[in-house]
Amino acid sequence: MSRVHDALRRSGAVQPDFQNQVRPQSPVPPIGGSRPGASTAPTSEFEGLLERIEEIPFNPSPDAHLIDASRPHEAPSEEFRTFRTRLNHLQSLQPIHTIVMTSPSPAEGKSMAAVNLALAESHLEGNHTVLCDFDFRRPLVHNLFQIDRSPGLTDYLLGKATLDQIVRKVAGTNLSIIPAGEAVINPLELLNLDKVRYLLKNLHKTFNWVILDTPPLLFAADANLLSTMADGTILVVRLGVTTVDSITRAIQSLCENNVLGTVVNGARRGELYSKYTYYHTYYYSKPD
Repeated sequence: MSRVHDALRRSGAVQPDFQNQVRPQSPVPPIGGSRPGASTAPTSEFEGLLERIEEIPFNPSPDAHLIDASRPHEAPSEEFRTFRTRLNHLQSLQPIHTIVMTSPSPAEGKSMAAVNLALAESHLEGNHTVLCDFDFRRPLVHNLFQIDRSPGLTDYLLGKATLDQIVRKVAGTNLSIIPAGEAVINPLELLNLDKVRYLLKNLHKTFNWVILDTPPLLFAADANLLSTMADGTILVVRLGVTTVDSITRAIQSLCENNVLGTVVNGARRGELYSKYTYYHTYYYSKPD
């Protein structure tokens, strides 16, 4: 853990001053505009969206390690509720709604963190959350929830599907999912379309949290581009895997100084779980 903090301190990536920072607002592309890739979707496609989308059962993959509202006292659930509480506090200070979840390199747990954060947020009453799989290169969200990859984001951006067709609502939660969509050969060019910025600017009219799972920073420019359209970026690192140099280079690669914080994966299982096992065993065995 100290290595992560040292790297963040040396890179100057301190938490932004939410009280004084003013973020430039990107203009919404004109409906019916003449620029290539400009959105032609009417604003009304976002109105009443939750009433029009398909509902799917919560059927996670057995090896997905997703938190479950029916088992709230397991240690991972506690950790992500703490994560949720800190983000919600930041949101009470500034209008933060759209979050990029990324990592310096592959296999550091960014997708798992993004999915579990989205689930934790959706467990709060009325806290509608949408998880968007913007990792067009190696999408995982559809596998974790065992749903079809397409129609999804790429289909929507290419005009092959409507917004109603790509959003799925998980039954019994406030979580909606937008999978990646069909494979494309030009992910970065697709992300440069004005329709992406337009989509992200309008999704928060329906959802309190818009969480984007994106490719690693040091292996593609996708997350860097998406961070310029988001309110904040969260960096996921893994103890014993992520190096100090890769953390420094990943943060320095961001065009926007909007790093909200760092999620550290890979804590030893015994240390993490023992304290919760003791607490909950004691609490639930107390005599009336």
